[in-house]
Amino acid sequence: AWIKVEQLKPYHPHKEEMIKINKGKRFQQAVDAVEEFLRKTKGKDQASSHNSNEEKNRRNSSEERGKQSAGEEKRKASLSEGKLKKGTGEGKKRVSSVSSERGSKSPLKRTQDQSPRKRGRPPKDEKDLTIPESSTVKRVMTGTVAGFKWPPSVSEPVKDSDPHFHHFLLSQTEKPAVCYQAITKKLKVCEEETGSTSIQAADSTAVNGSITPTDKKIGFLGLGLMGSGIVSNLLKMGHTVTVWNRTAEKCDLFIQEGARLGRTPAEVVSTCDITFACVSDPKAAKDLVLGPSGVLQGIRPGKCYVDMSTVDADTVTELAQVIVSRGGRFLEAPVSGNQQLSNDGMLVILAAGDRGLYEDCSSCFQAMGKTSFFLGEVGNAAKMMLIVNMVQGSFMATIAEGLTLAQVTGQSQQTLLDILNQGQLASIFLDQKCQNILQGNFKPDFYLKYIQKDLRLAIALGDSVNHPTPMAAAANEVYKRAKALDQSDNDMSAVYRAYIH
Repeated sequence: AWIKVEQLKPYHPHKEEMIKINKGKRFQQAVDAVEEFLRKTKGKDQASSHNSNEEKNRRNSSEERGKQSAGEEKRKASLSEGKLKKGTGEGKKRVSSVSSERGSKSPLKRTQDQSPRKRGRPPKDEKDLTIPESSTVKRVMTGTVAGFKWPPSVSEPVKDSDPHFHHFLLSQTEKPAVCYQAITKKLKVCEEETGSTSIQAADSTAVNGSITPTDKKIGFLGLGLMGSGIVSNLLKMGHTVTVWNRTAEKCDLFIQEGARLGRTPAEVVSTCDITFACVSDPKAAKDLVLGPSGVLQGIRPGKCYVDMSTVDADTVTELAQVIVSRGGRFLEAPVSGNQQLSNDGMLVILAAGDRGLYEDCSSCFQAMGKTSFFLGEVGNAAKMMLIVNMVQGSFMATIAEGLTLAQVTGQSQQTLLDILNQGQLASIFLDQKCQNILQGNFKPDFYLKYIQKDLRLAIALGDSVNHPTPMAAAANEVYKRAKALDQSDNDMSAVYRAYIH
């Protein structure tokens, strides 16, 4: 893509910041490629530097020997000339001639003539740097790749403290190093008809790292905050996807991106090999499967159903039983993350149930998430997901409590955030949620009503095994208070408002 010079930043100081701000799997892979290149180039430079030092030492030693030899020759010539002063003029001329000839062929002179290059100038092969191709770079370059265009390269030395950084990025004030010529040779420059540039696959088979999309037909039910990002990434990675949503208008955008439209959940399941679903709560999950024109009506032997909703273990076990009873295969796969992580394809997937189906979903899980866990029998993923969200919800309530306490005691909320960000609690979650509160921006990234639902289900899970959950119970009461203040459809960080009313 085109990058304005004023937007370029030094690589190392800004790497972590750029990774955590709205960047997804492809950006992370680009960073990995940069790091691999830097490691290889650093090794090459160190070897080159070592060789240069040895060459320099050899030259210095040779020059020193040349100087000593020249001095010795000069001394001998002087002695010979002194002895021959009494001789004829022809003798003087002959000695002078010999001395001159010896001087022109002194070791010092021969050393300089045979030197491969002038001192201080890099060897030719160091100037024409070639870029080691990582596996990621090789894969990207097999397709139609948008190139990076830099200003004309110059030969002036780079003065940054980290010279390797200039192989990929420029600082805001410096000019590109010579090595950019090699990079531009490696990348093929193309522009779409729209005038913009993009990295595309060589054909309809998308390439994202090592992802090769499955040839199975994929269905997806539910296009909420999480489902929308998941479907978008499935399409980007080259999967064939049929979508359905209770509010049909939400399907329009994905139809434009290449998805197919299913009229009912039953139709989607019957026409697809693997159907995913992501809905809000246990009731919605049951209605989707057992309701009119529901999933169950489309299930027949060999059809696969993957429920990605965050529900309780009893609900998911019931759904698994009815699906399997019709000859279908079932996998639960709730996801940990939020809307931004869903959009970026960086969710964490917790799966349980049919292990073979889990393997069949491999390319889909790689497209939508950064990692996945297989946790065994049906129900385990539901339990783990509730525990994860219980911790997250309780932490969010504690953050809100701390910020309000700082405010009422006359302390700076921003300073509190700065202190937390420098300590052991520092995290993207902490920073983003505190920024939401400080800016009064509660646009939903994870609905407050859903985190309260998860807390309630986690408390019930504790009750089922007679295990106390006092922290979750206390947090749940604060979220219930926030819901009573009409914060249900805001982000979970809006729990802050329960403390200031």
